[in-house]
Amino acid sequence: MLRLGFPVIGVTDVPRAVAFWTSALDLVPTSEWESATWRTLEHANGSGRALGLMRSESPAQTHPRIHLDLLVDTTAEQEAEVERLIGLGASRLAWDMYPPDPDFVVLADPDGNAFCVVDLGRAPSGTA
Repeated sequence: MLRLGFPVIGVTDVPRAVAFWTSALDLVPTSEWESATWRTLEHANGSGRALGLMRSESPAQTHPRIHLDLLVDTTAEQEAEVERLIGLGASRLAWDMYPPDPDFVVLADPDGNAFCVVDLGRAPSGTA
């Protein structure tokens, strides 16, 4: 039976990506499938795989069709997490597709991959 695995992010520097994403999301690298071009990250609580990092030669997309949404419950949490992630090496993207009064902030990881920090307290549904 087919089942959904976990997201994989293409990166140019696997060790740098491991350092960023483990700190950003409290993940831990595993030795599963470990190579110079691949790392599997799992939840620190041992509940399983969370993210794959794969060496890629292609550049990050300016407007990716698939991206990660990182969720928080309040605007204060969103502001604090955005600043924390920037301190870890993320950067703000000059996003030209923000709607009026957005509930999300678009950042890029150290490889330029876009992701969003979403304030669920302001999201249209209020939950995700």
